[in-house]
Amino acid sequence: MGYLDIYKDWIENDCFDKSIRDELKHIASEKEIEDRFYKELEFGTGGLRGIMGAGTNRLNKYTIGKVTLGLGNYLIDSYGMNVCESRGVVIGFDTRNNSKSYAQVTADVLSGLGIRVYLMKNARPTPQLSFSVPYYNALAGVVITASHNPKEYNGYKVYDEYGGQLVPSQADQVIRFVNNVKDYRLINFAGNDSLISIIDNTDAFVDKVFKQQRIEDRKAKLNLNIVYTPLHGSGRVPVSKILEMDGFTCVSLVDEQANDDGNFSTVKSPNPEDKDALILGIELAKELNADIVLGTDPDCDRVGVAVKNSSDEYQLLTGNQIGALLMDFIIQHTDLDELEKPAIIKTIVTSELGAKIAEKNDVEVFSTLTGFKYIGEKITQFERAKDNDDLTRNYDYLFGYEESYGYLCGTHARDKDAVVSSMLICEMAAETKSQNKTLIDKLNDIYEEYGYYKDLLESFTLKGKDGVEKINGMMTKLREQCPFSDIERILDFSKVTFEEHGFGTYPISNVLKYELKDGSWVAVRPSGTEPKIKIYYSIRGNNKNEANIRLEVIQSTIKTHMGL
Repeated sequence: MGYLDIYKDWIENDCFDKSIRDELKHIASEKEIEDRFYKELEFGTGGLRGIMGAGTNRLNKYTIGKVTLGLGNYLIDSYGMNVCESRGVVIGFDTRNNSKSYAQVTADVLSGLGIRVYLMKNARPTPQLSFSVPYYNALAGVVITASHNPKEYNGYKVYDEYGGQLVPSQADQVIRFVNNVKDYRLINFAGNDSLISIIDNTDAFVDKVFKQQRIEDRKAKLNLNIVYTPLHGSGRVPVSKILEMDGFTCVSLVDEQANDDGNFSTVKSPNPEDKDALILGIELAKELNADIVLGTDPDCDRVGVAVKNSSDEYQLLTGNQIGALLMDFIIQHTDLDELEKPAIIKTIVTSELGAKIAEKNDVEVFSTLTGFKYIGEKITQFERAKDNDDLTRNYDYLFGYEESYGYLCGTHARDKDAVVSSMLICEMAAETKSQNKTLIDKLNDIYEEYGYYKDLLESFTLKGKDGVEKINGMMTKLREQCPFSDIERILDFSKVTFEEHGFGTYPISNVLKYELKDGSWVAVRPSGTEPKIKIYYSIRGNNKNEANIRLEVIQSTIKTHMGL
């Protein structure tokens, strides 16, 4: 059927809720109808993410139900009904509009299949969902979130029994079952309440996070003045708990952003990568003369940081800078002699600065494709190697991070965790303040030792069917014509696999990375969850001015080549 036929079926078929049918009847533009129905919203390796609304290419009760029915059928086929009924699935959600109702839809569809469900009582961080899957000995986990996307979006991510988000080899198996659901009439939304348990294990999660404490200097912690904003998200309770447990008493919440608000009414976008999202926090910090501002996104897996500098202005640190600082801090406060083979993990689009710090301290460095699911997979591989006495792959996980403000210290989760990261960032800031320094000063010390790195991410949104075609055209042109003349090496992850440390090869991925002769690099990839194409820059220079000039030249070269 064409998109107009499917649109007509949704309007006329009473299997769809009246609210859905009414929404569709009021669409005036055929272009809008095409965008809503020209394809099915795809469940892929990044899960399901899209704009909420009626239609097959939107996130709604029915597209959520379809994916959940496919997931449930996969679990039953893989483990059998008895195991599914006894072990079940954990479901979490963030504070976005419809997150709680979509979580209930997921619980109803799974329980209707005879699968036990552990449904979180309140909005809680994604890393808490990751922790909860093995905590309840469940087979899988689902979290309803669109991370830091604007209010129009929501999403659906699936986790394996170890608490890691599905990697392609796992997701492909689920996708086959999802694609076998051809008819929305097959979805049973009735549910089975006897198989649904309402849970709240926040205290257990926070207790586990606290084990990553690195310093006990109570005086230093009492002296740190912190402003924290959860950006209307799920971080307020666990982040407040962990900071109090760790001895930080001077913590001020941004009251206007402490409430659960799926419209994110005080910000344009609840993304702590953007300084605009931290404006209210910075304003409060100025009033209170605070040392540091923390902001976590709606599902509290990312954290942004603004630090008061020597000019009494609040400077936003990049994800790469925070990662390098945390790398240095964790290594300096870990007895590496107690670890046989300490290792850190970063992604291929993350700055090399943290890797240089690790290497100087004889810590092994692993790189993965973009996405924290690959870091989580590597942690599981390390632990399974220990269980199987596999000495060649028996590494001790120390820290993992990616440039997009995601970090994980500890193995309590298999996903980035802004709760543990907030605690460690505050410990790090407290220690540097006790030395009459700021995190900016500490970062400059690191640059002095390891060289200057300038990192930047540019994202370009190209919506709809036309946008997808433009993005595909850009990637094709980049593969056919290299934009740079001073190339050291081109890595095309869609064509060539790369083996590392005996752990097998990288999965095929639509990523291009240009390594230049001066040690700089540029990477380009379409987003797996949003209608965007992203360009990552990592510029190596002798100083800040030199790196900025070099960045301008490289930016102009590749953007002109791509027609941006």
